[in-house]
Amino acid sequence: MKAETPNSSQGKGRYEASPEADTPKLPHLAEYAVDAWQRSILYADVMRQRGNQYETHLAERVPNVLNFPSEVVISGKDLPRPVNYWLVRIEPPHDKPADHMKRPFVVIDPRAGHGPGIGGFKVDSEIGVVIDAGHPCYFIGFLPDPIEGQTIEDVMHAEAAFLEKVIELHPCPEGKPAVIGNCQAGWQILMTAAIRPELFGPIIVAGAPLSYWAGWRGRDPMRYTAGLLGGSWLTAMTSDMGAGRFDGAWLVQNFENLNPANTLWNKQHHLYANIDTEAPRYLDFEKYWGGYVYLNDVEMQYIVDNLFIGNRLSSAELRTSDGSRIDLRNIRSPIVVFCSYGDNITPPPQALGWITDLYGDDEDVLTHDQTIIYATHDSVGHLGIFVSGAVSRKEHHKFTTNIDLIDVLPAGIYRATIAEPAQKDGAVPLDNFELSIEPADVARVRDIVQPDPESDRRFNAVAQLSKINLGLYRQFLQPWVRHTFTPQAAQWLQAMHPLRLSYEWWSDQNPLSSHIADTATKVRKQRVAIDDDNPFLQMQEIGSQAITQALDHWRDARDSAYERAFEWIYDSPWMRIITGQTGSDEPAHAGPCTAPDHDALIQQKITELRTEIAEGGALEAGIRALIYIHRFCSSIDERRANLLLELHQPDCHRGFDMASFRDTVRRQANIMRLDEKAAIASLPQLLARDNPARIREIADGVARMRDFGPLSTAEESSLSQMLGIFDHAVTSHALKLP
Repeated sequence: MKAETPNSSQGKGRYEASPEADTPKLPHLAEYAVDAWQRSILYADVMRQRGNQYETHLAERVPNVLNFPSEVVISGKDLPRPVNYWLVRIEPPHDKPADHMKRPFVVIDPRAGHGPGIGGFKVDSEIGVVIDAGHPCYFIGFLPDPIEGQTIEDVMHAEAAFLEKVIELHPCPEGKPAVIGNCQAGWQILMTAAIRPELFGPIIVAGAPLSYWAGWRGRDPMRYTAGLLGGSWLTAMTSDMGAGRFDGAWLVQNFENLNPANTLWNKQHHLYANIDTEAPRYLDFEKYWGGYVYLNDVEMQYIVDNLFIGNRLSSAELRTSDGSRIDLRNIRSPIVVFCSYGDNITPPPQALGWITDLYGDDEDVLTHDQTIIYATHDSVGHLGIFVSGAVSRKEHHKFTTNIDLIDVLPAGIYRATIAEPAQKDGAVPLDNFELSIEPADVARVRDIVQPDPESDRRFNAVAQLSKINLGLYRQFLQPWVRHTFTPQAAQWLQAMHPLRLSYEWWSDQNPLSSHIADTATKVRKQRVAIDDDNPFLQMQEIGSQAITQALDHWRDARDSAYERAFEWIYDSPWMRIITGQTGSDEPAHAGPCTAPDHDALIQQKITELRTEIAEGGALEAGIRALIYIHRFCSSIDERRANLLLELHQPDCHRGFDMASFRDTVRRQANIMRLDEKAAIASLPQLLARDNPARIREIADGVARMRDFGPLSTAEESSLSQMLGIFDHAVTSHALKLP
């Protein structure tokens, strides 16, 4: 539904009245009184539209907020293990056709209380960026109601089936599909990639919680909730009260409780203060925010017990029904972790803590052949990570346009930064943002995560207490609750949820709404302008700031009390006795074990690499040369890093395959790590196997480093050394000619 808003406005709190509304200037108080009355009517009318929009949205066959036309490719209901998910192909506009020679992207939204589509609900979005870059784009969404008996493992199998279909439709030389998982879709897709790694290209997880016990002291109060409630028994009871379904509105309620100032005041006041311009944006977001969905009881219980409370994903303790271990170290694709210091739902420790949970040191990362790139934002909130237009135009744009570079990065941990461009005439050209990749390490990630063994011990106690309380609930209360809450009672309870009532109480169904709608139409025709310097308007803003500060102070005091109570309860000796913690030196969480043959496999790979030092041709020599030159760089901008990709261009007409090229780059990087001197010393042998023209092509590609700005003394010296080896190889070929 389109918002009924005026055509033009200017400034905060100002409105450019229509010509027929030529009203004489009023005294400040009278002017403010008229403006406040008009704003109140317009505000009430927007809320009426919000209620109508809510009812219309829920009546849709497939409620979603996608802003792009699409067609269904696979319905999860048709799979051998049916689920309420579906795969759609995003139809690009006629002026931006997809290039089917490029790798496809698959965007997945979180099923965390809201409906799907937020990854593409406006032009400046993740899907919009993918379309602008010319990639085929697919989207995985879901219906409000789960299939009866559906499990998290069923969803994993469905996601694998969807990716198999995308690969079938796009046997692309650029590589396997790139996958973007937002929030809880992030951990879901990483679990799928851990059991089906062959299906995935680069994986981008945005605001995804993966290490649930992690967090900074004095912040991140959401992680204490389960401990203060005694574990997951309340989750089970809520599902039982929903007749086997968990109402996602409760998850949304938890999000809103984190920031009472925004929930109770700021959001509404911002609409009121900018009523002439804010309505379309407000209604667009509220369509998403009020689209509540459900999860099966078994799904929600699995999530809470194994992830939120058990923290078993980042310790490789989860197993599928056939006994396969879900180990994130099995993922062979590069993983981009995008998080923000302004996110109070998935703060950086929870987004990055799985790295320090799984890997003891950098050698551990390398021996598992894993590539991890992390990027942090300074201030954007949780939803902004995958909703903000500014973030889409900057971070997601650079991730998308450099996806092939990300795919060929050698194993290791990297930090991605995006430099702000110089502004000209107030505009920021999209292509002026520059991505830089710098080597990082486990220690650097640990500095962000700040692991705390004492905190982990408390959360381990929560996990043990949760099992006890859940068992007591199932034994004594669950039969009674299930008998009391019939499907009809569950529907009534869900309809009476406070968040649903906040949308439903005021719409065209209310007999008073027609009077407000008519009055709002008249107000828009007679809207009176008000000056920003009106003292009563300024007093209104001061009052609003005071209310916000008071609510923020209350939130801080509440969160501090939560933390102190949590620590007092779970540090107490009697709690340690109840939960079976026998000593302070006992680790809270056992470190993840490795496969029994892991060490033997590493030794075998090292032996193979030593035999390959003198194998290859000009391409392998060029890759080694670039790695050698870059060894002194603290960071590499995307232009220099993409030189690796340019080395393969002469091979394109011969049937280039990105998977083979990626394997070549990673193998050469491992050879350089293993024995740099021997790898460089063998370059003449490699070049002797290729013809002079091919050697010159590769050498010209390496020399292009000088096109991107001055090199350091060490880089210039290394570049000259490498070009000398290439020139000598060409000369040697010439001397061999008869």
